[in-house]
Amino acid sequence: MAADRGRTRTRRISVPGVAELFRPVVPQPDTADERQVTGRERHDQKITVYLSAAELLDLEHARLKLRRFGFVTDRGRLVREAIAILLADLDARGKDSLIARRIRLSREAGSDQAQDEDEDAVPSLTWGL
Repeated sequence: MAADRGRTRTRRISVPGVAELFRPVVPQPDTADERQVTGRERHDQKITVYLSAAELLDLEHARLKLRRFGFVTDRGRLVREAIAILLADLDARGKDSLIARRIRLSREAGSDQAQDEDEDAVPSLTWGL
């Protein structure tokens, strides 16, 4: 019994997880050329995006390419990063941003195609288009 009195009890300590160890200590400034992107955490806001099979395959190829570079990520994080990059470019360059140019080109291509299709349409049915 005397030997038991000499022993000290070990205490359980709380060790931080990986997320706590690698999170930024000071929030980075939100500049026009770099937006803050949330990592792998619970998000309260949600959108649903429908992709074609080719777009989904491209997204998966991008994820795998990043993995080969040593960056392991999920598709959600990849999409959030892409959105942040496009929005920062839009803030910085406005009408000359990549997203504005792509939307403008797709709209122009779509309006050319729509004009060809609408030539025989009844005008009252196409006003909302």
